[in-house]
Formats: sequence, C-alpha cells, structure tokens
Amino acid sequence: MKHIAIAGNIGSGKTTLTNLLAKHYSWVPHYEGVEDNPYLNDFYNEMQRWSFNLQIYFLNTRFNQIMEIRSGKKTVIQDRTIYEDAYIFAPNLHAMNLMTTRDFENYFSLFTLMESFIKPPDLLIYLRATVPTLVSQISSRGREYEESIRLDYLKRLNERYEAWVSTYNKGKLLIVDVDENNFKETAEDLGKIVHSIDAKLHGLFESTED
Repeated sequence: MKHIAIAGNIGSGKTTLTNLLAKHYSWVPHYEGVEDNPYLNDFYNEMQRWSFNLQIYFLNTRFNQIMEIRSGKKTVIQDRTIYEDAYIFAPNLHAMNLMTTRDFENYFSLFTLMESFIKPPDLLIYLRATVPTLVSQISSRGREYEESIRLDYLKRLNERYEAWVSTYNKGKLLIVDVDENNFKETAEDLGKIVHSIDAKLHGLFESTED
C-alpha cells in the first residue's frame, strides 16, 4: 500500500492528473471535494471574513482523508495535501491581512497537533506552473466562484509553493513542469510522468524533476 499525493497551485491540473494516474495504475483517488465545500463561494467573495473557516474545513477534511488512507489496504492518490494548507494557503492569507494573527496561530497550533498523528505521503508530485498557465486552465474549467481570483493572489501562492518545495524533506519528491508537459491531452507527456513515478517508487534512475 502506498500513499501518493499531488500538490500544486489552483489550476495546475491536480485533479486531472489524479484521474489519469488513478486510471493508469488502478489506484484509489481521493479528491479535494470543491463542489461540496460549504465555504468556497463565500470565501472568494469575502476572503477576510471566511478565511479561517475555510482553512479549518480543509484541515479537518484532509486529516480525515489521511487517516482513512493509512487505515486502508489499497494504494491511494490524493488531490492536494494537508501541508499545502498549513505552509502555503494559511500563511499567505495571514500575510495579506486576510486572516488575523490570532486565527492563524490557532490554526497552525491545531495543524501541528494533527501532524504528529500522520505520516507524510510515500511520494509527493508537485505540479509547477507559471501564472499565465494557471489563469488559462482556471478559465477553461469555468468555475463561477474562481472568476474573482486575483493575479497577485496566484503569484503569491506560486512563490510560497516554490519556497516550500525547495525545502521539502518529508519523503520522495517528483516535480512536473506543467508549462512543458501537457499530460491532459498528450499521451507521451503522461507517459513521461508515469516513467518518473515508476522510477521513484521502485528506485530506478531516480530524478527529482521531469
């Protein structure tokens, strides 16, 4: 049993790659569940008011996901990780004055406690994408609540993703450059990712980047 997780900014293609890899390997997919999220619409319309509520919802949801994954017997591929909320989204909201220091410290204290009960994924796949690529892919999927996402918000998130990934040491890491790899539409590009995953999981010709 393995736990594979896909990390990446909004619009980087996490759900698409989760679908493709789950189908290819017959893995069990675990999704972020944006359609059932009771806070997303409110958050994008009034970030300061709903930021803490949203982050607590994500924290609880992903913690439960991880506990379910680790108690099962099948290999699971997870769309987004618990670490992204704690090291990227919540700190970014705090830095933008969209979450109070009191709420952020409360949130991070709860995350630290939860982290002590979980194991990191056996392989983390990070989808690296520039802001123009993110904007293009966000626009193409046409989610109404994402129409108000600002460019500076995506840029800030990208910077935090890069900083986080550059120091990630919890397990194996595979970086996919989405600007150069069109896995959604090109079988050859998806094949490159599959080859790199096989190498990571089975120790053959390991590389941190594809």
